Amino acid sequence: MSVSDLRVMVVEDHGFQRRIALRLLAELGVEHTLEGADGLHAMDVLRQQANPPDVVLVDLDMPGMDGIECIGQIAHERLARAVVVVSALDPALLHTVQTMARAYGLRVLGSVEKPLTREKLEAILSRYGEQSGEVPDENDADFSVTALIDALEQGQIVPWFQPQVEFGNGKVVGVEALARWERTDGSVVGPVLFVPVLEREGYANQLTDRMLEQGCQWLQRWHQAGLRLKLSVNVSPLALADSAAADRYQAIAESYGILPEDVVLEITESSVMSDAARGLGLLARLRLKGFGLSIDDFGTGYSSLAQLAQVPFTELKIDKEFVFTAHAQPRKRAMVEASLDLARKLNLVTVAEGVETMEDWQMLAELGCDIAQGWLIGRPVPGSELQAAVARWRRPGS
Repeated sequence: MSVSDLRVMVVEDHGFQRRIALRLLAELGVEHTLEGADGLHAMDVLRQQANPPDVVLVDLDMPGMDGIECIGQIAHERLARAVVVVSALDPALLHTVQTMARAYGLRVLGSVEKPLTREKLEAILSRYGEQSGEVPDENDADFSVTALIDALEQGQIVPWFQPQVEFGNGKVVGVEALARWERTDGSVVGPVLFVPVLEREGYANQLTDRMLEQGCQWLQRWHQAGLRLKLSVNVSPLALADSAAADRYQAIAESYGILPEDVVLEITESSVMSDAARGLGLLARLRLKGFGLSIDDFGTGYSSLAQLAQVPFTELKIDKEFVFTAHAQPRKRAMVEASLDLARKLNLVTVAEGVETMEDWQMLAELGCDIAQGWLIGRPVPGSELQAAVARWRRPGS
């Protein structure tokens, strides 16, 4: 979808700045626009729309309902497909608001610093088209719990794979398996919509096992074709309570001739301490068997240092929230640099998620990060397309 095809709303209490934003949108060819004079007015307008706008530009500093509350309400009522934070306030505050919005499940294209310019708007709105293939349209993803469970049992929920490459030589060294629901009507549903439902219904172990099994099956095929890779699989936090998981994961890998050393199990920060004794015991057994252990989304939890001290991690994965545009944001860069320094001292492999621009690639390379993952290298693809995706990365100019 091009920028001109978007439906965009501007929420700005200053009349002149609101008119400027609308004029800039018109210059970009955006024909379908809405406006809100403040948060409350914007909510009234949005609730009257038959279809939510694609993007809402929200100023933070407004009287009455400020932009932070407005974004929270938009997310709660699902009144827009994506938001852009607009403000001249402290970058740290903008980052906090973006993190909050994503925690609500709302798609955030980023932030734009005032004053608005045509170039700034075009750059941020163009991200909508870039991401549309990755984030499903929630309005088209209605499903029942029964249909979801049937899909899992019938093999419709499968792993797609995103390449991971070394900074030093650009070689593809691994893939992360990311769950996708390939529905019979041809649509694809992303994990943010269905994974929490499966976990709530008690299918966390089955989902993790399925991703690991199918991931190992593909890894075996790639190895036989001469493509040596490592496989990263997300482990549901609820799976850490299963004392039999270590033996089961080993049996799954070995059934496809895959060594545990070729598999990295990604664990989120917050999951280990929910049942520390059992979780730590399972992770220790997994490491004993040879599996790699990655602390996923590092920096987004509340016990990062405690986790690193207690768990035998082999890899630290820096969350994309800190990586994206870090080259232009000193606070983000400082977080990335500190994480990399800590990982080096602990002898951990470092993986940066969300690498989307050459500027961020260059910054991470200079800071000594080991492995990159993100749309600059390639988006997640079905297993059947992975070798072609690797070939495209190897020949980016062709």
